[in-house]
Amino acid sequence: MIRLIILPLTIALLIMINALPAVASNDKYEVEELALQSHGLNLHLSRVSLLNDGASKDILLIHGLTYSSHVFDVDYKDYSLVKFLARQGYNVWRLDLTGYSQSDKISDGLSVNSDYAAEDIKAAVDYIFERNGNKKIDLLGWSWGTVTTSRFIEKYPEKIRRLVIYAPIFSGVGIGEVEESYHKNTWEHAADDFQRDATGKIDFSVIEPGVEATFLSNCWRYDGNGSPNGGRKDLMVSENLQLIFVERLTLPVLIIEGDNDPYINRSMLKTAIVKCPAGSAFVEIAGGGHAMMIEKSHYKTFRKAVKTFLEN
Repeated sequence: MIRLIILPLTIALLIMINALPAVASNDKYEVEELALQSHGLNLHLSRVSLLNDGASKDILLIHGLTYSSHVFDVDYKDYSLVKFLARQGYNVWRLDLTGYSQSDKISDGLSVNSDYAAEDIKAAVDYIFERNGNKKIDLLGWSWGTVTTSRFIEKYPEKIRRLVIYAPIFSGVGIGEVEESYHKNTWEHAADDFQRDATGKIDFSVIEPGVEATFLSNCWRYDGNGSPNGGRKDLMVSENLQLIFVERLTLPVLIIEGDNDPYINRSMLKTAIVKCPAGSAFVEIAGGGHAMMIEKSHYKTFRKAVKTFLEN
């Protein structure tokens, strides 16, 4: 069960999430790997849809601080969010921001901050418009991606139909010095978003071992050479410093988070809920963590909430 609040807060509903339909074993997907220009550099953009589906809807997924767009496509059992959205009739687009994974590197990784990333997102959105002819698309950001997508929409609200901010970083996460241009990524660091048991080890009652292995292997494969530190510098500020301003947005927003997510500023979350534009929604998933889109007890509930909001 999840708690779903339709905003403005005149109605509060408690709903059951129905089981999602079984995945057809014969589903086939069309995959494109593309390049686009932003800040004079080549960025990696991918598109996935059901083969011969003729998908008419577009959604762009924006990754978080350290690990690139592969996080949305954990290809183990039914855990790929990309393939789930493709089965809902979407062209599912994923962008690697400047300096990440298969996109061009930049010598000054500290320059790839939230505002810089917002312009990368604009380049991707404009490419999708030119390619598919739609005048608006949907947008989903995870973790730091909630900051970058919000910054983008503040400047270009006319380009987006609906926004999903998943595991939002409403404020700074603590004051710290960030001086290195690139973050040195490690296998252990990649596992930091998994929930832990009482002994401090990964809680395999929450995350399947196969999901953990696939996710970590992809982090090492795509991001083993490090990732830009500009976003990290943005986040390593006071917990009193607000980073997302939903009151500046003019389109429906879904705030979706888990009550076990350690990065959520609960005070700012409560403030944000009442300041969201009309048509927005808030979903809190009991027991969900920062990576609940791949947690075995929560990923289907997460997906159902996103699907309901986008189709509303």
